[in-house]
Amino acid sequence: MANFYSLLKKLTHIFCISTEFILNTTVILLLLPNKIFCLMSQSVLSLKNVTIVQGARTILSNVNLEVKQGEFIYIIGKTGTGKSSFMKTLYADLPLAEGEGTIMDFDLVTIKEDDIPYLRRKIGFVFQDFQLLPDRNVKDNLHFVLKATGWTDETEIQNKIDEVLEKVGVKEYALKMPHQLSGGEQQRVAIARALLNNPEIILADEPTGNLDPQTSVEVLDVLKKINATGKTVIMATHDYALLMKFPSKTLKCEDSSLFEVVQKTV
Repeated sequence: MANFYSLLKKLTHIFCISTEFILNTTVILLLLPNKIFCLMSQSVLSLKNVTIVQGARTILSNVNLEVKQGEFIYIIGKTGTGKSSFMKTLYADLPLAEGEGTIMDFDLVTIKEDDIPYLRRKIGFVFQDFQLLPDRNVKDNLHFVLKATGWTDETEIQNKIDEVLEKVGVKEYALKMPHQLSGGEQQRVAIARALLNNPEIILADEPTGNLDPQTSVEVLDVLKKINATGKTVIMATHDYALLMKFPSKTLKCEDSSLFEVVQKTV
């Protein structure tokens, strides 16, 4: 039970759900998603001379990066080199210590606490360990997020759930509990959840880390197909075999720096 509430707390933080949580119900206070329309060539992320710190430790420094809508970018590097800290900076969980940064027209330096939920509505999150609520089935996991982010019409909610589950190939598992699914199936559900509010960017933090090689390929194929629809995908990974099979722009965290590498040197 303690693990369940810990997971629920993390999900409400990541998805920016402002809640009054009551046992046997779900969420009462709802935040409406904000919508924005971008041209394919438009920059969705810009970082200039950025320094990222945690406590007194500098994690990354002098980061310069521009990401266009529709790009697929890998973030690689050893454990502890800053991949997760970089991801947290993008959804305003870590402030910029120095430099300039914008993501989907939100200024990461001056962003106000009240605006962070609207930023996170534009981001889809995919986690290594799936983070599905274990006490409800697939449909109800997705229903929870939609209700918590302002959806009220039950017909529209069901249509959206069917749409995203169909998109990732697990519509037939809507009534199954998470423990009844394989790791790959759970990750597909997690990707479906990330798509619910039509995000501009998908942040995938080691999404294949708990999967076998064949399932990893299948999950990455799903992310690539989503990327082909114009979504920007930024994926942290240790799986260099996937990089070789699905080559794309690759950035490496090393020695407090973030820099682009070519595939043959990763």
